[in-house]
Amino acid sequence: MSLTQCRECKHAVSSQAPLCPNCGAPNPWQTEWSGFGFEYKSRIRIFNLPLLHISFKYRNRRPVPAVGIISIGQFALGIINISQFGIGILNLSQFAFTVFGICQICLSYSALAQIALVWEKGYGQMIFSVKELLGL
Repeated sequence: MSLTQCRECKHAVSSQAPLCPNCGAPNPWQTEWSGFGFEYKSRIRIFNLPLLHISFKYRNRRPVPAVGIISIGQFALGIINISQFGIGILNLSQFAFTVFGICQICLSYSALAQIALVWEKGYGQMIFSVKELLGL
């Protein structure tokens, strides 16, 4: 076992330490660290967004959201999302704020959902229409 410097605080740490004992930095022996998990961004960009962004990654104990035209991850923001929590035009999500969604719980223009607050039309178990609630 050899000693090296923590990339954050420069304290001496083991080359196998999972955390710096001085500052708590994860994998302090690595010169760069971008988090745990998986992340992929396509090189193709449209309107400065990746065509595809997949993120099941955590950095500093926080999830890294997938942001792209097509977004897949725990948190997603894009045109087409497959996520647990999504914001976008078309969503296949557990929770979503969307235009058109297939969701468990969502706020949308139109949805197929278990529970939804919709503007136009929705199908599912508990669907509430904003238009009907406001008497429009």
